[in-house]
Amino acid sequence: MSFEYYERYDSDRTIVIRRRRKLKFFNAILIIILSIILLSACGKTNFKAESKESIEVVKETLNEKAKKTNNKSGDINFYLPFGYEIEEESPNNILLKNGSKQYILFNNPQESKVSDVVYKSTVAQNKEIEINEQFKDNNQFGYLIIKKLEEDMNEMTIGIGGTKITTLIKTSSLKNEAAVMTQIVKSVKNQK
Repeated sequence: MSFEYYERYDSDRTIVIRRRRKLKFFNAILIIILSIILLSACGKTNFKAESKESIEVVKETLNEKAKKTNNKSGDINFYLPFGYEIEEESPNNILLKNGSKQYILFNNPQESKVSDVVYKSTVAQNKEIEINEQFKDNNQFGYLIIKKLEEDMNEMTIGIGGTKITTLIKTSSLKNEAAVMTQIVKSVKNQK
């Protein structure tokens, strides 16, 4: 074999090695980009899907038996799940807290469970409501109102008659929070 053959062989080998390195680098970049796209797509919660599930959860919870009351504020008794506490009280409003989340429980003792007065005033005060569902039967008038605030934040209000509870919540938590908030509202009993 001549010297030229070894030289050509060596140069071809170097080219192949360089191409393999470029291909590995390109594959690594491609995998990283696809991973980022996939993770960002999985991280975003679909508002439509989550709100539909919330509607179903509220409907189901409204049809369940009310939880036994375990808290009292003024003239109302109500159920608070574990981890929730009363932060502040006023005649018609109770500020509840669960970790960093806050809830406003509003109660108008003049309105019955079939009244739609609080619902109508809530709808009149809010513009651009995304979800406005009503649940009517002979014993109660329930409703769910969701207003989108930002990309992933929402204001959710759930009420029965003259009682409602409102909070700011991430889209991914709508369904779970809807169940708990409905349990609280459903349990409210006026002593008068």
